[in-house]
Amino acid sequence: MRGGFPVSVERKTAARHDSNQIKLNYQNSEPRAKFIIDWKSGFSYQFVFHLIVHLRTQVSENEHLIQKKSVDLQTLSPGHCLCGMYAGIQFRLERHQVPEQGVSVYNPAYTMEMKQANILIVDDNPGVLSAAKLFLKRHFAEVDTTREPADIPAFFKEKRYAVILLDMNFGRSAKNTGQEGFEWLEKILELDPSAVVVLITAYGDVELAVKAIKNGATDFVLKPWDNDKLLATLHSALKLRSSQDEADQLKSKQVGRNIAETRDLPEIVFRSQAMEQIFETVHRIAETDANVLLLGENGTGKDLVAQAIHAQSKRAQENFVKVDLGALTESLFESELFGHVKGAFTDARDDRPGRFEAADGGTIFLDEIGNLSLGQQAKLLTVLQNRTITRVGSNRVRPVNVRVIAATNQNLFEAVNNRTFRQDLLYRINTIEIHLPPLRERIDDIEPLATRFLQQFSHKYNRPVSGLSAALLKEMHRYPWPGNVRELQHAVERAVIMSKGEKLQPEDFFFRQPGMEEQGGDFPTMNLDDMEKQLIMKALQKYHGNITEAAQELGLTRASLYRRLEKYNL
Repeated sequence: MRGGFPVSVERKTAARHDSNQIKLNYQNSEPRAKFIIDWKSGFSYQFVFHLIVHLRTQVSENEHLIQKKSVDLQTLSPGHCLCGMYAGIQFRLERHQVPEQGVSVYNPAYTMEMKQANILIVDDNPGVLSAAKLFLKRHFAEVDTTREPADIPAFFKEKRYAVILLDMNFGRSAKNTGQEGFEWLEKILELDPSAVVVLITAYGDVELAVKAIKNGATDFVLKPWDNDKLLATLHSALKLRSSQDEADQLKSKQVGRNIAETRDLPEIVFRSQAMEQIFETVHRIAETDANVLLLGENGTGKDLVAQAIHAQSKRAQENFVKVDLGALTESLFESELFGHVKGAFTDARDDRPGRFEAADGGTIFLDEIGNLSLGQQAKLLTVLQNRTITRVGSNRVRPVNVRVIAATNQNLFEAVNNRTFRQDLLYRINTIEIHLPPLRERIDDIEPLATRFLQQFSHKYNRPVSGLSAALLKEMHRYPWPGNVRELQHAVERAVIMSKGEKLQPEDFFFRQPGMEEQGGDFPTMNLDDMEKQLIMKALQKYHGNITEAAQELGLTRASLYRRLEKYNL
């Protein structure tokens, strides 16, 4: 039978027969039915009411068949009744026509949300714990109980609780001031600032209730409680926790949008067969959630390929978040990736989601993953295996759903052999491997890339440069481009700025000669002024004192070079 229909429950005392009677009305199908249960005095009203609720929820929608464990009850027709015994309770079930009206005091819809939630009950009275667990286990996924509040941290490490039902007095003091409850409330909120705590006590008053709310409690109930009111209170508390979680997720999403790398996907230009094969692979794997490892030298375009994978995936409408792992220090690693809570460390003034939460539902791009220390690798592996994160300063485990794309310019298999990179982490991130070749191995891409950069920078700097000379293209094809596409981009940008003609010429470019790095790095001092002086002297020597050519070689104007010559008395 489907929940959510109105139920009317009425308790009556029949003095003549010294018995209690409950009427249960439920709306199902015509004719509507009424069940009456009689039981001998001495049994708790709550216990019998729970029996009724359980019987009602087991009613078959078509046959009105009632079942309760080993009790086998027959299908009832209007005007018939059935008598029996359950757990020492004598009852009579009778079906009658009933009027349409009725007051709902129990809402079965509560159980739909509660059945997925956990609750922790903390009270030093074993009877209270037993009664609460007996009642609430029907409504919550798991009900844990403890008489010792000192056990709370251990419970929090094991699982996440939607609601904590906390007693305010634990029998250690003759005065029932509720102070113990306030102290443990504070400790619970330290463990999980978003915890929803409902305080219970037999010695409550309005002033104590107000103080509890001010101290961070969600609500306050008195013992002995009314089951309906307790259930309604817990349901409201659960709603509050759900609202907090939704707000937290929205905040994480907004942070992700603010730091997301994908706005408009940059144009990816290529002509070579090697890049065609790579983008055929990208097209095949994009719609899957397989983790991808991008390998290649610096400047080969690994970040653009990562964005292309995300843009063609089912996660394209979600965030693409890039993390430069090589730039993270040991102290910032966990906070940046997994987030932190307020007060976790000196500068943690607010709760802050990490990059994994920001990318939830989308893609996280872990660049320079080969630079991680072994300790950082272990933490990252745990997150990738469990698909959960825990913010710094919190013990709350948060699920994350991200696709991982990693990139490095290092040989990770060699690093595994050298025991500087974890093999289990490598196998976790390299479901698919894509090797991006250096620019010198795909010279067919040089001309279209250079042309695209020329158009971009001539527009940006408003320069009348419109093409590349044949001599320049010949030099470009011979040059090894150790910095790959990034070096080509910077070289074209500089040439557009410095060029005096409509077409770029070889003299507009600074092509480093093989071995120049070694020669230029052989300085007798690390003083910047001395190194600059040495470079100027080398340039003048190379061009036999020609100021114009030396200035172009150094990337300076003639005026700037003259000022430096005067500065160093050259």
